[in-house]
Amino acid sequence: MGATSRAFTVEQARRAGVSDGVLYRSGLRQPTRGVRTVDAPPERDDVVGRCREFLPALPRAVAFSHATAVDLWGIDRPRGLRRPDDLHILVPHAAARPQRKGVVAHCGSLAGRRRARSGLPVVGVEQTWVQLAAELSPQELVVLGDAMLRRRGPWTSVRQLTDAVARMAPGTRGVARAREALPLLRAGTDSCQETRLRLVLIAGGLPTPRVNEPVFASNGTFIALPDLSFPDDRVAIEYDGDLHRTDRSTWQRDVRRRRMLDAAGWAVISCTAHDISHPTNALTAIYTTLRSHRRR
Repeated sequence: MGATSRAFTVEQARRAGVSDGVLYRSGLRQPTRGVRTVDAPPERDDVVGRCREFLPALPRAVAFSHATAVDLWGIDRPRGLRRPDDLHILVPHAAARPQRKGVVAHCGSLAGRRRARSGLPVVGVEQTWVQLAAELSPQELVVLGDAMLRRRGPWTSVRQLTDAVARMAPGTRGVARAREALPLLRAGTDSCQETRLRLVLIAGGLPTPRVNEPVFASNGTFIALPDLSFPDDRVAIEYDGDLHRTDRSTWQRDVRRRRMLDAAGWAVISCTAHDISHPTNALTAIYTTLRSHRRR
């Protein structure tokens, strides 16, 4: 991420005694109307740098929100975000909406919702999820919620998300979708694709699989942490992204883990991105394997 921005408004510079000649003819960069900076342009994916450049031109009562908040918190992006590469802000009323290219202004209360992230005002994680319930599909809202509940470094908890939904006023856009999504959230996930695969299995009529539940040998030795599993039937479902195919060490680790699961009486079914978009064959294979292991 970029260093602290040295962006300032033209008005601030004038009050400090800087002449218009310096402001308009000295080679200062203009990231947005009425703002100048001596810094080089931030990279396109440097959301912190971009926010810092625009902040001097925004109202004092403001917080970065929606898709921008997702990026500022470092949460994996779901699919279907509206104008994800613009800067989204939350202001308390319509009169405070700035009209600026590259900025999307939303109206809503800031009371108790502003947090600090990288020195920037941003809405909290739970409020971000509630905001995006109005624009994401039901599946991608669950994907986003799971991303906030990651196994490594979770940003929130199911309880906190539930409390945030409970505080939504009746009739708020997205409230019904958020309530429906809550029971589908699972803490401890590792990737968005694993969540999408889990939702495909559920939609296909299979039982809800466990998420990252450890498997141990009969002597108590740890064997593996399958992405998804049906422990009672000893069936593990692994999502294999491109890294599993292209990275040699990942591939070798997969082979060793599957040999150990097989020795412990587990069946392992690998799924790919194709199985998420075209799930018929994968669903059939999983159903057949579950039925076979239950007969055992």
